[in-house]
Amino acid sequence: MEQVNGSVQMESALLFSFLEVSPDCTFREQLHSLRSQEMVFVPQSKYCYDDEMELQTDGNRSGHLLQNGEPVFEPQVDEEVVRLIAAQLAEIGDQFDKEIQTRLVNDLVQQFLNENLPGEAITRHMSEAVDGLVHAMPPDMEQEKATLVLAMVLTKKIVNTVPSLLPRVFRTTVNYINQHLHNYIVRMLRG
Repeated sequence: MEQVNGSVQMESALLFSFLEVSPDCTFREQLHSLRSQEMVFVPQSKYCYDDEMELQTDGNRSGHLLQNGEPVFEPQVDEEVVRLIAAQLAEIGDQFDKEIQTRLVNDLVQQFLNENLPGEAITRHMSEAVDGLVHAMPPDMEQEKATLVLAMVLTKKIVNTVPSLLPRVFRTTVNYINQHLHNYIVRMLRG
């Protein structure tokens, strides 16, 4: 899976779990194929700390990037925490679902179907759609949470419309969430 701004493990695990627990997900069979395509990180049931990381022959720790010359160690994600949070977000998503117009979903489907459109352009279209929807949401909801839920609900609605788009839409959404909401997700999973 393409990495943007470091690891996308938490984002892929959360999106996968959200889609898995959503009651009106019509593409469950295709969803489970993402694991065999190595698009979904399988969470561990414990945190992995620096001293548990394998030291490579070049002196670096395995699987971690350098940021400003310092190693970045992403904690592994607890599967149960991810599932609980995904279930809570799916409940909120059910409330948002009816607020999303079919025309918006169909426009995004057309963007994803256009194989000549680069990933950055599709991510930009998705970002614009999510931003427009967030502004229409009730002000009492935390903006980051609304943005996260709306991105995941849009993913579900797009893939419910055209299931064959799942790998491309999943990858785009994970990258979008990683770019815009990574720190929020880290706080949510640790809190």
